Amino acid sequence: MGQRVAGTCYVKVDAAQLTITGGCEARLMDVKRESVVAGFYKEEQLTPYVKVTAVYTPDLPIKKLVEGTDMTVVCEFSNGKVYVLSGAYLVDEPVASGDDGTIDLQFDGLKGVWQ
Repeated sequence: MGQRVAGTCYVKVDAAQLTITGGCEARLMDVKRESVVAGFYKEEQLTPYVKVTAVYTPDLPIKKLVEGTDMTVVCEFSNGKVYVLSGAYLVDEPVASGDDGTIDLQFDGLKGVWQ
């Protein structure tokens, strides 16, 4: 029997659902490990994030997105896994594209949890 592992994702920012294209991206780990020598490693803290491409719909809450500094972003992957990013805020330089009506968004946050 086949099992779906990819497809439509759902993203909510402070309970406002975004219409997105493609998928979602979120870190699996909150640290980056690098071997020093075999059996010994160092760790570096990583910032949790969620990346999506949102459709620039008339009801897209632009003001909330650009002014928010303590948002909760919930990303539900099509395989049933859910990633919750708390203390989220937009980073980089989101730009609205008139060619395809989308905006690439990256939310960084304080804590990301897989449920």
